[in-house]
Order: sequence, then C-alpha cells, then structure tokens
Amino acid sequence: MTKTKKPDFRPNEFVVYPAHGVGRIISIEEQEIAGLHLELFVISFEKDKMTLRVPTHKATEIGMRQLSTPDVVTKALDTLKGKARVKRAMWSRRAQEYEQKINSGDLLSIAEVVRDLHRTDDQREQSYSERQLYEAALERLTREVAAVSGVDEAGAQKTVGSVLTGRAA
Repeated sequence: MTKTKKPDFRPNEFVVYPAHGVGRIISIEEQEIAGLHLELFVISFEKDKMTLRVPTHKATEIGMRQLSTPDVVTKALDTLKGKARVKRAMWSRRAQEYEQKINSGDLLSIAEVVRDLHRTDDQREQSYSERQLYEAALERLTREVAAVSGVDEAGAQKTVGSVLTGRAA
C-alpha cells in the first residue's frame, strides 16, 4: 500500500469537504482504530452541529481541499449571472446530475446548480425536490463565499442574492 502525499492542512483552517461543504479543522489527533494507528483531521461543521474525523493520508484522495481563491469565487458569482441551462432530460436524471455537482465540492459546479434551479417570482413554482437541491447548493455556495470573503453568512447571502436578482433585470 503506497502512502499518498500528506496534505498540508492546519488546525483552525477552513477546508471544503465535498459531501458536507465548508468546515474548520479543530485539531489533528492520533487514534487506534482496528489495531491501526491513524492520524486524523478533526473537522467541525458548526452549522450542522457535526464533527468529522478524516484520516490525513486519505484527505486529498476523497476530495478535501482548501477554500477557493477569491478569483474562483468571482468566477462562481459570474456563473450565476449566466442564463440557466436546463437540459431536456427527465427530472430524475437531472436531479442526479445536480446532486453529483453539489457533492463534488467544486464551487463552479455548485454555482451552476444554483443558476439552473433559481426561480424568479414570475416563474413557475419549484417542486419540493427541486427546492431542496436549490437550497442545498445555495447554502454550500454562500458558506464558501462567506469563508473566502471573511464576511458572515448573511452578508454572503446578500451578495449571492443580489447577483441572482441582478441577472433577471
């Protein structure tokens, strides 16, 4: 078994875990699990009241990454300004694709989901599953925008909201 390169994440640093979004590394600890000594990142997701332990040698393999750069955040916000691209596939297939994009942890993919599922007041109502996916993507996007910009989530929601309402005009 080859050891993968150990990522250089540090305690008190924000990271993005693909399936859960932005979290903060609380500590790095050693534990014995099934007779193996493992070094683990302890990541806290305060909004979800959840703590996750990730083996340090598996972190990059599973897609854990640093926060996006401000340039990537700007590109993501520019993505929101674009016209929604909704494929003509069945909803179940599209929903699956949206779910994959959200769980990829890639900020630009998440922004595409927000753009494609955003509804203005004059458009038809969203279905329950559509709204769930939209809200999940929007939350992931705003959390990362907040962490990168150094503002609170409410400020990031205003920023994202103004970009979304601005595109309709």
